[in-house]
Amino acid sequence: MAKKRRGRPPGSKNKSTIAKLGTSVAKMDVGQLRHYISNLEATLAAKIQQQREYLEGQLEGLQIYANNKAGAAVRAVMRLPAAGKRKKPAPKYQSKKDKSLKWTGRGMLPKWMREEMKGTRLKKEDFAIK
Repeated sequence: MAKKRRGRPPGSKNKSTIAKLGTSVAKMDVGQLRHYISNLEATLAAKIQQQREYLEGQLEGLQIYANNKAGAAVRAVMRLPAAGKRKKPAPKYQSKKDKSLKWTGRGMLPKWMREEMKGTRLKKEDFAIK
C-alpha cells in the first residue's frame, strides 16, 4: 500500500520556490527592481480591473433577478382578493320533522339526523334536499 503524503500536493508552490524568488530579487540592482515593481503593479492593476468587471457583471445579474422577483411579488399581491371572505356553503340535507334544521354535509353527522335515523331505515341520502 502506498504511503499517504501529508501537506501540499506535488507541483504546488511551496516555500522553496518563494525562497528562490527572494534570492533572485536580492541579486537585482535598483533599476531592475524598479522595472520589476512597475511590471508587478501593472499586472496587479490588470487583475484588479478584470476582477472588478467580473463582479460588476455578477452584481448586475443579481439586480435584474431581484427586480424580477420584486415585480412578481408586487403583481401577486395586487392580484389577490381579500382573504377570509367566502360564501357560506349551501345546505345539502334537511330534517324530515323540522324543516328549519339543515346541514351542509361537512363535519360530523348532526344530532338531529342521528336521532331521526335511530330505529328507522332512513339513510343520509333520504335527508338530501332536492
